[in-house]
Amino acid sequence: MSNNKIKKIGVLTSGGDSPGMNAAIRAVVRSCAFNNLLCDGIYRGYEGLMEGDFEPLNARSVKNLISRGGTFLKSARSAEFRTKKGRELAHQHLLKASIDGLVVIGGDGTFRGAMAFGEEFHFPIIGIPGTIDNDINGTDFTIGYDTALNTVVGAIDKIRDTAHSHNRLFLVEVMGRDAGDIALSAGIGAGAEIILIPEQNLGKERLIESLKRSKNSGKTSSIIVVSEGDKVGKNIYQIADYIENTLTGYDVRVTVLGHVQRGGSPSCRDRVFASRLGVNAIDAIIRGEHGVMIGVQNSKVVSVPFSEAVKGDNKIDKELIRVADITSI
Repeated sequence: MSNNKIKKIGVLTSGGDSPGMNAAIRAVVRSCAFNNLLCDGIYRGYEGLMEGDFEPLNARSVKNLISRGGTFLKSARSAEFRTKKGRELAHQHLLKASIDGLVVIGGDGTFRGAMAFGEEFHFPIIGIPGTIDNDINGTDFTIGYDTALNTVVGAIDKIRDTAHSHNRLFLVEVMGRDAGDIALSAGIGAGAEIILIPEQNLGKERLIESLKRSKNSGKTSSIIVVSEGDKVGKNIYQIADYIENTLTGYDVRVTVLGHVQRGGSPSCRDRVFASRLGVNAIDAIIRGEHGVMIGVQNSKVVSVPFSEAVKGDNKIDKELIRVADITSI
């Protein structure tokens, strides 16, 4: 399908929600209006795509959205869309609604679904990275990551007040099943003594040695930030039990921040970032691009093939690991 045939765009959000998704939707819709394109919002991600749950949107439909967290189009994970039959059903609804191109906002699973759909039906699809985990290749940051960091740092700051008041050791679990970006950056920002991430297996022995050094240096309270995918223990509670059973004199507490990290009003940085990606996604469709994610590398907007965006393990910033090691002594 050539770009001069693009007259109507569909936009959806899929997978876990992240602050700034609404700002991205707003930018997509208003960029369509600016370019004299029609736009349909698709509710509940790929589930709504398979059910034809579409609604026409215009520039006024998305007013007062930029400051709202979550996604007003709703989101859902879809097992049926992973099947050929499910994708065929979705394609039929797109044709019925005269939608010529699709913008999908989400993470790794969202892009894998988009890649399969685009290849099967040669349908123009552009991706926008929206996930707090920051675990998408080909872009320096993802929508929602900055807001999640600020939420986590604010929570740890409050926990530290209690840790200091009672001479306690707090283990704080943050999101990141396969990626330690939130734990590493928030740990540095909140002054954590130890940071445990999936990409760097500290090991139980080195963890204990590090705690001993902290105690010998005069620290009476400590914060350990643990990414949920860390390999030191089966879970954060097992790590806490191991510390209590191995070291004396520690009053250990566990806090799991959970889904609070996904919520809240997006930061200014996420609002600007999401707006930038939304506008450039429509530009890409107009240029005739498809099967790519719009990201940012070294402050420049780039188009990255879905196959590159979803490829490989998360690459942690080794410079940040060095900074964390030095500043936590």
